Amino acid sequence: MSAHPILISAALGYLLGSIPFGYLLVRIFRGTDVRQTGSGNIGATNVARTSAALGASTLALDVLKGLLPVWLIQNIFPGIPPLAFLAALAAICGHVFPLWLGFRGGKGVATGVGAFVLLTPKAILVVVGVFLIVAAVFRTIALASIFAAACLPAAVWLCGEGPGVMSAGSPRVSLFMLMVPALSILAGAGLIIARHSSNIRRIMAGTEPKFQLRHK
Repeated sequence: MSAHPILISAALGYLLGSIPFGYLLVRIFRGTDVRQTGSGNIGATNVARTSAALGASTLALDVLKGLLPVWLIQNIFPGIPPLAFLAALAAICGHVFPLWLGFRGGKGVATGVGAFVLLTPKAILVVVGVFLIVAAVFRTIALASIFAAACLPAAVWLCGEGPGVMSAGSPRVSLFMLMVPALSILAGAGLIIARHSSNIRRIMAGTEPKFQLRHK
């Protein structure tokens, strides 16, 4: 395989993933910089502190920007699944390190869900379930995100999705490309967990904020 499909997949994933929807929505509709409020993050959780509607919109758009490059690469290069996994990882990297905001972005949870939902749908259902259970029990979004990301590689393996997408005898991919699905899953999960390092410190110190369910 030539380098062009690899570069196209990585570039498309990164550029679409790096669109800072949370930052743009708050800037357009509130006239403020979401990075100057709350946790300083551009993700849906912090945007929701400014506006619940904008937070929900950010969540949906961040999922979409992970899903879209994977779908495009699956259609541009059909029959070469590793390229779609590469685009998925690149989309997460784009969200975490967006070119447009000085490479300081979000934590990649929603974009990660969108990026892998077409590739490992069963595993994503497991991961979402883990997220909801941990969030309900501990009322901490960060802890739920960390547990969900940590469970992704195991869920993919248990569900039989991901790494075995092509046979080793395929003439269209190199040995490295055969490893891309597994590497993308591990790297994506690891990056999301690493981006929660400050939350991990606060969780260990008992100072991580908990969300409250509002009752009317």
